[in-house]
Amino acid sequence: MTSSIELRHVTKEFVVRPTKEQPRASVLRALDDISLTVPAGEFLTLVGPSGSGKTTLLDLLGGLSTPTSGSVLVDGEEVTGPGLDRGIVFQQYALFPWRTALANVTFGLEQLPISRAERTERARHHLDLVGLSGFEDRLPHELSGGMKQRVAIARSLAYEPGILLMDEPFAALDAQTREQLQDELLRIWRTTGTTAVFITHGIEEAVYLGQRVAVLSSRPGRLTEVVDVDLGDRAGAVDLRSDPAFVAYRHEIWGLLHDEVERAQRAGHRKIQPDGTERAA
Repeated sequence: MTSSIELRHVTKEFVVRPTKEQPRASVLRALDDISLTVPAGEFLTLVGPSGSGKTTLLDLLGGLSTPTSGSVLVDGEEVTGPGLDRGIVFQQYALFPWRTALANVTFGLEQLPISRAERTERARHHLDLVGLSGFEDRLPHELSGGMKQRVAIARSLAYEPGILLMDEPFAALDAQTREQLQDELLRIWRTTGTTAVFITHGIEEAVYLGQRVAVLSSRPGRLTEVVDVDLGDRAGAVDLRSDPAFVAYRHEIWGLLHDEVERAQRAGHRKIQPDGTERAA
């Protein structure tokens, strides 16, 4: 079952503790008045300069944090904490090094009132779904980075959440592996129909994956625009990244980010390049 997401005027602030340089506590506003709806079954990507509050927004969706004001809703119900209706995949794989790939996936199922045999069957099914059939007994140190991330995705999908939240899950991978996993993720999303929210610094990655791309401003993060991306059937063998429509979307989003990138650079954040990659300013 897929789920919808709604953010209603969400603002998130943090108290910054005093330091020698700043002896008084201060308030940092990470997100400011964000309103956004993600229909059930949609794949939404989220981009913005460093410090724009992307990860903070994902934490709010996952119930790992609560808004200072406003509300986050899933299927019309306010989010009050983590839940099995939302799976989260982080940039770091967070696998248990002493557990096999299969055991890492079954770990997330141990909270469910199902038998050990059913847990194992479901874990095997989802490892097969991410292309890891035959690797069930491998320990994490025996897997490549891309394979570890596949295990993390399988673990999040195994309890069949209505929403999959992903925080730059491919950022640490090499370019070839990253593109391969992008295609795999789209295949999995089409197979499961899960609602997906995917955070990335890469403009090209955002366009390639997203049905819509949400663009955040520099801190405090505000929703600048949401761009509809219509690239037809992405399952074909054509080199989509060279398609003129793809290039046009990439330039449109870069144009939206350009002023925000300059503001972030002046504030001492990291620098985003026109191709969507990032380096120190």
